[in-house]
Amino acid sequence: MTAAASVVRYEGFSVSNHPENARVQVVTLDKATIDRFEELSSKWQVQALEYKPFNRFAVADALDKCCEGQLGKFLVKTMEDRDAGAFLLEADEAAQKAYVNTEEQREAFVKLATAISHLIGLPNFDSMAGKYYARFTVRNEDNSDSYLRQAHRRMELHNDGTYVNERTDFVLMMKMAEENMEMGDSLLLHVDDWQDLDKFYNHPMAKQNIRWTAPPSKNIGYSIEHPIFFEEDKNGKPHMLFIDQFAQPENMQQGLYLYEMGESLENESNCSNIRVNTGSMLVVQNHCWLHGRDKFVAHPGLKRELMRQRGHFTR
Repeated sequence: MTAAASVVRYEGFSVSNHPENARVQVVTLDKATIDRFEELSSKWQVQALEYKPFNRFAVADALDKCCEGQLGKFLVKTMEDRDAGAFLLEADEAAQKAYVNTEEQREAFVKLATAISHLIGLPNFDSMAGKYYARFTVRNEDNSDSYLRQAHRRMELHNDGTYVNERTDFVLMMKMAEENMEMGDSLLLHVDDWQDLDKFYNHPMAKQNIRWTAPPSKNIGYSIEHPIFFEEDKNGKPHMLFIDQFAQPENMQQGLYLYEMGESLENESNCSNIRVNTGSMLVVQNHCWLHGRDKFVAHPGLKRELMRQRGHFTR
């Protein structure tokens, strides 16, 4: 690999620090890499990835071979590094210009995201979608039972996987398409950059179980209990599991602790706005990063399609 200014070159891709948050690694795939991957992955339809889980690993291996094995190693290292733990993966400018607004293009995005998720771990079953990934659309009007699809409000900072009984180490969020969009950037806050972390981590409620319940659209028929600071990493630093909407406080102490935490997070000046372009994906270590989304500017033709994969590390 070679370095030029703040950009580091690898085989088939380059890496730089994100201008809004240096913890976030910007991984840019060369157009030649994208073209070669599409050629190698053309033998698999998306349905073949959905029906046969081992095909997903073959797709991941195909992408890694396009980068001489360097991409997978870099992504795993990034996710294992608490000081980073996040990357924005995108294609270079030439490849982005070649994108077209078709279902065939979006299926190519599914393959790419599948390759990335299987290079770093294993996606969990997504109960909302009934498969290992979920595709959903945000429109100008919505009557859903969660903030996920509601365009005209800020989706507060949170961790995923708070209401399921399986580990959620990473979250992958990919933009599949968008029309008439203004604002709506992703929001990111690293746990270690939260200025009130010590206050809440050393609070008497920090290690007490709280009950978490999902709304009907999530297709989760149970509640679970766990504390917000549910474990420490190998260096003794806290991992978090928090989302304001699905917490079910059972007394005044829990309720006020959750309320004050939510207020602190939403007023944190170290929160970063990260723009994700169509065909790009943001991947975060779920227990070290809180994520959210800024509100959109209203427009009758507003439409954004997103894909989500959430899973656990396997190495």
